Amino acid sequence: MLKTLAVANYRSINKLVIPLARLNLITGANGSGKSNLYKALRLLAETAQGGVVNALAGEGGLDSTFWAGPETISRRMSRGDVAVQGGPRKTVKRLQLGFASEDFGYAIGLGLPDSSGHFMLPGHSLPIPSRFTLDPSIKRESIWGGALYRSASVLVDRQGPMVRARDGRQWEVLTQHISSGDSLFDQVGNLRSSPEVLHLREQIRGWRFYDHLRTDSQAPARRAQLGTRTPVLHHDGRDLAAALQTIIEVGDQQALHDTISDAFPGSSLEIDAVPGGLFEVRFRQEGLLRPLSAAELSDGTLRYLLLVAALLTPRPPTLMVLNEPETSLHPDLLPALARLIIRASEQCQVWVVSHARRLIAALQEDPECNCIVLEKELGQTGIVGQRLLDEPAWYWPD
Repeated sequence: MLKTLAVANYRSINKLVIPLARLNLITGANGSGKSNLYKALRLLAETAQGGVVNALAGEGGLDSTFWAGPETISRRMSRGDVAVQGGPRKTVKRLQLGFASEDFGYAIGLGLPDSSGHFMLPGHSLPIPSRFTLDPSIKRESIWGGALYRSASVLVDRQGPMVRARDGRQWEVLTQHISSGDSLFDQVGNLRSSPEVLHLREQIRGWRFYDHLRTDSQAPARRAQLGTRTPVLHHDGRDLAAALQTIIEVGDQQALHDTISDAFPGSSLEIDAVPGGLFEVRFRQEGLLRPLSAAELSDGTLRYLLLVAALLTPRPPTLMVLNEPETSLHPDLLPALARLIIRASEQCQVWVVSHARRLIAALQEDPECNCIVLEKELGQTGIVGQRLLDEPAWYWPD
């Protein structure tokens, strides 16, 4: 389980260190930075997929995503005694992301590409400037043992193109030529002497994000789909029928039945096999003479079934992230959704981003719920009530 998440210099987040628990609820007013924090976590997940540089370039590059405010906001600026103003930077410009669990910690720092970045074009005798100016460079990566970074606890360290790993009390240089766009996790095959790289890569790859479950009239979940065992629902919900049937056969069938009854009293769920090896969702409701197909369901009902399939997965991830799961749902369904999320948090760590008051209130009934309320002051995202001494301990690699 992740214990701490740290973000620095990403959009509205100048510096943020967040304590995490089994069930985490991220909320706050519109514009407080919930989406930016969610995007930062998505970006961190891209490190293990080989796409962190492309994802950042797709957001407009480092110049567009870097914190736009002053390097430091003084007390006088916060009180309004003086205008917010910048000055010469005292530190190198870096976007930093990191997390720590009880076993390992990881941090990555991204910066602007070297101004001297050139390449050789065939047929030319002199190097010419590269046009990939939106591509940031990975400047620093570190993996350490334990929840807190210390020089003595570093296991694998990457500075620029060089990667080294601890070998007893000595350092072993593993490579001196890693590409500026490649993460440590892209080099697992070349870093076999460092199993913690593979361990963390697989841990991060196990994170699941659900923020684009489709319920429109053309959504794949509304049509019959190929029936193959599906312990993990696709991020857009296209394999809903197969995922629900998998829960029935190898998952917690009673939990599925109870969850449907909790949200829709007197209703039940069926999965029909149609010619061609296809599966189709059938939803029986009290008072109707025939079951409804997925194509007939309202957006809210279909979305609830998609969330059920995601949260009752027979293969729980290390971390599941739900971004505004209340979308399209009737307010009366939110307490049942909260109970479903709390049940899922007993099997894996859950992160929920929401501004639905009824869902927030229902989740907070769980004593284990870690509610993080965000606010924005002078353009900077912070946590309501968190003062300097309240922050979890966190140190970035030098």
